Amino acid sequence: MASTNETLEALAAEIGENIYIDVAKWHLYLADAHLHTVVAEKMYPLLLDSGLNEDAMIQELTSVPVSLGGGKVELSLAKLLPQACLSDLLELLERFGDRF
Repeated sequence: MASTNETLEALAAEIGENIYIDVAKWHLYLADAHLHTVVAEKMYPLLLDSGLNEDAMIQELTSVPVSLGGGKVELSLAKLLPQACLSDLLELLERFGDRF
């Protein structure tokens, strides 16, 4: 079994490569936005506690602030992810959780 750090790094890498923020139809992947690690850290406990569901996932994403316009505006990550990415993230997390 991989260490917790290795597992988090693997989860963060998958999230960073596959999930993006949509701004004016421009896709900013979470790795490029430096948000993939924080999302992995928020989602990992849900996987361990078998608490993964869409509502729990969105609640965690809502608690991740994203600063825009040099700090003029702050929105939750949940508001910046298109519905397709939310679905993709849930599926990615379910697949990742099956590895345990």
